[in-house]
Amino acid sequence: MRTGWLIHPPDPVPYGVANEAMHLLAERRLADEIPDTLIVLEHPHVFTAGRRAKEEELLWSPGEVAARGGEVHRIDRGGSFTYHGPGQLVGYPILDLGTKPDAAVHLRRLEEIVLRTASELGISLHRRADVQTGVWHGDAKVCAIGVRLMRARVTLHGFAVNCNNDLSWFRGIVPCGLPDHGATSLSDLVGREVTVEELCPLVFRHARDVLGLRFRIAPADVSDQFRAPLVA
Repeated sequence: MRTGWLIHPPDPVPYGVANEAMHLLAERRLADEIPDTLIVLEHPHVFTAGRRAKEEELLWSPGEVAARGGEVHRIDRGGSFTYHGPGQLVGYPILDLGTKPDAAVHLRRLEEIVLRTASELGISLHRRADVQTGVWHGDAKVCAIGVRLMRARVTLHGFAVNCNNDLSWFRGIVPCGLPDHGATSLSDLVGREVTVEELCPLVFRHARDVLGLRFRIAPADVSDQFRAPLVA
């Protein structure tokens, strides 16, 4: 089993900070300067728009989003609009898939991590090949997945699992471009509060097994890239 780095900031990380740091790490992974890395964190309220997102799928005006304490970011992953916020576990694997990368296999692995994690809570979730990538309970999505391959080789972005986040934020977008599908959370499905803190060790263990990585904590100078800059 290969050794990889784990980055797990203790506080929510602003999306812009995490996105920049993630891309820098992907460049370093591409140059073989660092090992495969898994970043697991929470974000403050934010809508992210992938390459297929349409303007009309943002249902709240930018002013309303800002008034609610959120942000909107257009980014370079696939897919449409999704939401991130407190109480949602977000995972960004920075992996070198090699000279013959298989993006579909990578997506199935991310789904598998979440499926195995949910099963430990007694929740049976499933894939929806008839709709799109992600992890579902019926017509409600529990985990959104969107990725990009840098130079067709190193993975960026990843998965977002609804733990005990405020699902009302999904009313501000057409989630994943699917107007007839909703979102639910592990807390709603299990009938009790399931926190990110509770879920983290399960995700770490199943990511280790599915990705074949033995994790060690990343060096401090790397983890510190995921800290918000101090405001004078």
